[in-house]
Amino acid sequence: MSRNRPSRREWLKQAGLLGATAPLVFPSYPAFVQSLVQEPDRLLPRDPTPGLPARLFSFDPSLYRFTADEDVFLDEVEQACFLYFWEQANGKTGQIEDRGSADGGTPRNASSVAATGFGLTALCVAARRGWEEDAAVRDRVRATLSFALKNIQHQHGFLYHFINGETGQRILNSEVSPIDTCLFLCGALTCRAYFDDKEIKDLATEFYERIDWTWILHGGQTFSMGWIPEQGFLKSRWDTYSELMMMYLLGFASRTHTLAPAVWNEWQRPRFEFDQVPYIGAHAPLFAHQYSHAWFNFRGLHDKFADYFANSIVATKIHKMWCLELAGRFPDYSEDLGGISATDSEHGDAV
Repeated sequence: MSRNRPSRREWLKQAGLLGATAPLVFPSYPAFVQSLVQEPDRLLPRDPTPGLPARLFSFDPSLYRFTADEDVFLDEVEQACFLYFWEQANGKTGQIEDRGSADGGTPRNASSVAATGFGLTALCVAARRGWEEDAAVRDRVRATLSFALKNIQHQHGFLYHFINGETGQRILNSEVSPIDTCLFLCGALTCRAYFDDKEIKDLATEFYERIDWTWILHGGQTFSMGWIPEQGFLKSRWDTYSELMMMYLLGFASRTHTLAPAVWNEWQRPRFEFDQVPYIGAHAPLFAHQYSHAWFNFRGLHDKFADYFANSIVATKIHKMWCLELAGRFPDYSEDLGGISATDSEHGDAV
């Protein structure tokens, strides 16, 4: 490695030690909703985070160009991911199975509102890429949003984590879940911004505006993790760094049940360190650093605590470093694998 290029550990250390100077700005609705779709012209190089090389936070294509084989591979992976959301959805209701069997077995009719939110976002990608006919995609979006509004059980606008994809009724004794509702909402708002379709826009807006963000606070300064009919609010709260950022941002932008911006300061940002590299983290899989970034462009934004875009890059690199240090015990861990995320089994994705 050239002497004038920092090592991976060196730049990670620089990133983890960064301070923050400028406050986050919460755009007003509906401009905020429109900004959920990260159009290509918004992914331009910006002023780098102080103390870090600009090349680490730029989308300048000269930094790395995919080979033709890599482009084909990525397209195949992306389209295969979309096909899961397309094929595992109920054709009438649009609600998507929480998981699918690798052998193509019969669906369990157990839908996750979070999976459906990711699926709504995937429909926008499919329309853009031409993977399905535009009319069919729009019909699926309309059916999904309409069913969510009219048929899925909810409390103050928040949906149950798991539902019967045919009826919309709660199953598996699941909780009313703010995080899963917000994953659905992010998908709905992405469709609202992407499709020039009045019905889609109206359905997504109605879904957003019926959510009572103050109800889920349950008298506190952070969101309860959920509500169960049999016992009421859960004791646990969304009060420490995780995939939670999207929830509070969506609450701040609501024009019907607006969340006070001061709540942003109430959740904790624990400091972790790995091989002398500090970062804000959680005792959680890698997705805790990824989910909010799927819909919100944090690049160039700071609050008094952190640059969350830079922090997620650092955390992702650290997950990879951790895996590489375990390669002696797990031969499959290599430079081609990057971090640990959730699975049903301690042995990995076995089914």
